[in-house]
Amino acid sequence: MLSLNDSDFQRLVRFVHQNYGIDLSKKKQLIMGRLSNTIVSLGFDDFEHYVDHLIRTQKPEDIELLINKLTTNYTYFMREKEHFDFFTETILPYLLSTKKNRVLSIWSAGCSSGEEPYTLSMILKEALGSQAALWDTRILATDISQNVLNQASNAIYEEEGLKALPAGWKNKYFRKTDQPGMYTVSPQIRSNVIFRTFNLMDPIKFRLKFDVIFCRNVMIYFDQPTKNALVNRFYNATNPGGYLLIGHSENLNKSEISYRYIKPAIYRKQ
Repeated sequence: MLSLNDSDFQRLVRFVHQNYGIDLSKKKQLIMGRLSNTIVSLGFDDFEHYVDHLIRTQKPEDIELLINKLTTNYTYFMREKEHFDFFTETILPYLLSTKKNRVLSIWSAGCSSGEEPYTLSMILKEALGSQAALWDTRILATDISQNVLNQASNAIYEEEGLKALPAGWKNKYFRKTDQPGMYTVSPQIRSNVIFRTFNLMDPIKFRLKFDVIFCRNVMIYFDQPTKNALVNRFYNATNPGGYLLIGHSENLNKSEISYRYIKPAIYRKQ
């Protein structure tokens, strides 16, 4: 394993935090453990020259490799089911009764390999039934990693990751592939999700404001000021009465954000 001196460690920490919001200030051993072999495979003899190259060139493929190595894209269908229950039982009835233009604006921010937005798309299909064609319910799904977005667009998943879905949904919304134990999402669900690359540190300038923002298990990598700034950008991009849902393992400082706390991991704009 390559050694990482304090100077190179601090340079890497500053670069990643300033550009991508990720706090690596207490992750020195993790960086050394997860990056040493990668750095050697890229042709560098030490961290110094690797960090020099990373900061000087800022090549997207190098940045993506770095972030993928240092973060975890672990997810599955219906993860943190309480959120989907609240969306189904509380948020969706409110939106369907108030959105006279029949446009729902939903953002899966940090969508990883696509399970979250596809789950939302299935819930919408279940709720709207034969009326689905009368509504614009396309979900914006973004992630900083093009690699996981490619996986999401391919929409092929192991059967194990589907086990938490309600009874009948696997047969209704998935198709078996030629690979044993692998399933693909049906076209009607896939077509309702739009995947885009987006860095959550960038200004939020989408065409519409959002009725619901899911940003779950992303901010675990951010320090408190970064989380506060991001959540306030989310607030400005949320319609009045809209919701923000975060991961159950994440915490927000209620006194420093504008959303109203509803229940654990669920916030609302007045």
